[in-house]
Amino acid sequence: MRGLRFVVLVATRYLFSKKRHNTINLITGISMCGVAIGAMALVCVLSVINGFERVVRDSFGNFDPDLKISLAEGQTFVAGDSLLSLLSGCEGIGMMCEIIETDGLLQHGDIQIPARVMGVGREFNLMTDIDSIIWSGDAGIYGRHIPVAMLGIGMSNKMETGVNYNTPSFLYAPKRGVRINLARPDAAFRKQEFYTCGVFYVGQPKYDDNYTLFPIPLVRRLYGYAGDEVTSIAVKASEGYDIGQLKQTVREVLGDGYLVLDRYEQHSDFYRILKIEKWITFLILAFILLIATFNVIGSMSMLMIDKRDDIALFRSLGATPSQVRALFTAEGWLISSVGALVGILLGLLLCLLQIWFGIIKIGSGYIVEDYPVVVKAVDIVLVLLTVLLLGFLAAYFSVKSSLKNVI
Repeated sequence: MRGLRFVVLVATRYLFSKKRHNTINLITGISMCGVAIGAMALVCVLSVINGFERVVRDSFGNFDPDLKISLAEGQTFVAGDSLLSLLSGCEGIGMMCEIIETDGLLQHGDIQIPARVMGVGREFNLMTDIDSIIWSGDAGIYGRHIPVAMLGIGMSNKMETGVNYNTPSFLYAPKRGVRINLARPDAAFRKQEFYTCGVFYVGQPKYDDNYTLFPIPLVRRLYGYAGDEVTSIAVKASEGYDIGQLKQTVREVLGDGYLVLDRYEQHSDFYRILKIEKWITFLILAFILLIATFNVIGSMSMLMIDKRDDIALFRSLGATPSQVRALFTAEGWLISSVGALVGILLGLLLCLLQIWFGIIKIGSGYIVEDYPVVVKAVDIVLVLLTVLLLGFLAAYFSVKSSLKNVI
């Protein structure tokens, strides 16, 4: 206990006391600043990546249902009364919507573009926040006297059409089970005229550039699907009900023949890429931080030379070589620790300023105007532990090699 107190008191004294040579003070200050800047960069970059992840999750959430039920193998299944009643008996289901998702060809004037056609039930607008992402027009694909559809903003731009166009567009659907005759390829397709009632902007190219929403009866008739045939069933959880628990309940009720995906699992590859990017960025910045901690090695080497007389005095007073090594290791570790705390506090301050005032702008044409920031406690702890570990390793090995020539 006395040895530990000796190490802590002397190391703290060395850290804040003035050295004989100003160069040592300068190098120590540079070491702290390097660690602080590295820690600050880690906090800011990880928080910005968290912010973009939240923006992406929110944008998908405006379009995707809480749960999506589809076949584990195959494309379509029958959503008959027995299946729907089975699902209705699950506690936590607030609303359901039948969906048919398939491919088609859109035409407006001389422009023809392949599209992802999505036929949705009347409940779709109620169980998603699609009204909040309408760029122009409205989401009323039901209740019109003429066939209408909603287009993604990218699809609308590519087709050069929108809600104020009086000329119709056309949807071409391949006839099921009919081979294409090269002499008359148009005979293998059904044609449906429609107008654009709304243009939506999700903020994700997957939807904005490819998707077109139609009433599900129109899609069933045009593509030759049965009256209760679907490719998936969208589920909205009851208010305040845990989605994870609901997903588990639905899986148990339906069995292994169906996939029940939450919003994360509906885009698992995309979120996985975001996670990989985050940790690759963390490793790169941690490597830069490791280089910054090398300054601690130079600082410790010069400090031990400056304190050569003190080391001799400690040894004559009974301090063991291990205690002397622990003393200077603690000194180097304190340099990194102070730098880490200052850097983390500066990083948190910058993040809060960005959240409150939106100082750094992304520019026009994006989902958000300012760089999004979300600070997570687990990231702060991870940054602190990383800096402390790198600082300890740098101090330990520098002291171990330098004291051989001093003790």
